Amino acid sequence: MLKGMNRRYWIGVASQDHVLKGVSGGFAQLCHGKEAPLKRMNPGDWIIYYSPKQNLKDQAPYQKFTAVGKVSDNRVYKVHAGKEFSPYRRKINFLKCRETPIHPFIPNLTFIKNKRHWGYSFRFGHIEISEHDFKLIVKQMVKI
Repeated sequence: MLKGMNRRYWIGVASQDHVLKGVSGGFAQLCHGKEAPLKRMNPGDWIIYYSPKQNLKDQAPYQKFTAVGKVSDNRVYKVHAGKEFSPYRRKINFLKCRETPIHPFIPNLTFIKNKRHWGYSFRFGHIEISEHDFKLIVKQMVKI
């Protein structure tokens, strides 16, 4: 399931409520609907969603990994989602998983360079991570 040549691993950042919409619809939407981050991904790549909050307007921290999925095709598409909002999306096959708090992982994740200010690592909303980091997280989220 997790092996393959040229496979890349990603983290997308979104509130839990937005992640759940994507999971139920079978799509990824990143960086407020931008096309560029989705185009960086290829079929067979994996994505883990990290949710700093439960919903966009919340102030309370949530700080959990909330979904895991695999990019299923080569198509990035645009949808009309309401008043003057037409985000780009990409089809993802999500796995059944359990949400997992980030804090136990922080010391061992190589993409987090500053362990004290770890949240800074997520500021761009879409980051590539190593296979090692991916497997470390997924091992706790998914029964393989």
